[in-house]
Amino acid sequence: MRATTEQLPSTEVGPAGAAEAEWPRIALVTPVLNGVRYIGQTIRSVLAQGYPNLDYFVVDGGSTDGTVEIIRKYENEMSGWISEPDNGMYDAINKGFARTSGEIMGWISGTDQLHVGGLSVVGSVFRTFPEVEWITGRPTIFNDAGVTIQILGLTRWSRESFLTDGNAFIQQESTFWRRSLWEKAGGSVDSSRRNASDFELWARFFRHARLYPVDALIGGYRVHGDALGVQQREEFIGVCEKVVNGELDSMRWGRALGLFRAMGVRMGRMRGFRYAWARLVERPLSMWRAPHLPSVIRHDAERGWVFSRSKRR
Repeated sequence: MRATTEQLPSTEVGPAGAAEAEWPRIALVTPVLNGVRYIGQTIRSVLAQGYPNLDYFVVDGGSTDGTVEIIRKYENEMSGWISEPDNGMYDAINKGFARTSGEIMGWISGTDQLHVGGLSVVGSVFRTFPEVEWITGRPTIFNDAGVTIQILGLTRWSRESFLTDGNAFIQQESTFWRRSLWEKAGGSVDSSRRNASDFELWARFFRHARLYPVDALIGGYRVHGDALGVQQREEFIGVCEKVVNGELDSMRWGRALGLFRAMGVRMGRMRGFRYAWARLVERPLSMWRAPHLPSVIRHDAERGWVFSRSKRR
């Protein structure tokens, strides 16, 4: 992952004190279990947005460490919250979304945070482009203290590139979508597993809509030792492989794409061939794909949000 010092578009895209009716309603869910160390920062990062049409629901899985007491401090500023045993994070997310009505949806886990103005970016982009069904901002990383330590480059995804890239990474904390897409894709996150169900959800979304990258900061992931992705990385990779294989089996050119993916993964593990594969195969292929990929959404000082095909990262 690469840090950058590039000047990013301002996230101050909404007028102060804007009327609620001017902004799409955003349903945001926070799942948490025994998250006393971080949950206060997460909730404050949401409520401090000042977004005028927010439908924010917190789902606690029956914490015993003081998490509930922290949630209670903010209950008058939320749409609601519950605390009861569940079957894991994804079950909690489904419970939360079932109790919201916002037309734009996303979740932020009880260890992660939104960037200042992140929800204004989300609301104003969806308001500007009614044809856009889901978006993702610049991937960003917080350290344990909640300080931004990395801002990564944007990727322009297609369904095919998502399924064939051996290191596919769409940051969930920066990704939001319309409820209509959620319903077309099944209306739930798969709660039968403990991790990687966001990856599986993106695979379903790609069946129905293009993912538009937004050159702005929305949310970020906090690096900490208790993260499921860190604890169960091999399991995570295995789930992703099963999801990819299932999607490829249903596609016309799925067998060929699967062979390409397998070759890319193999070459990526071979030090002597890694650079040659990237230069001679992946780079020309990305250049050929570029005209067919979704445009990047950027903020222009005079025109507001615009579609751009600039290669600037």
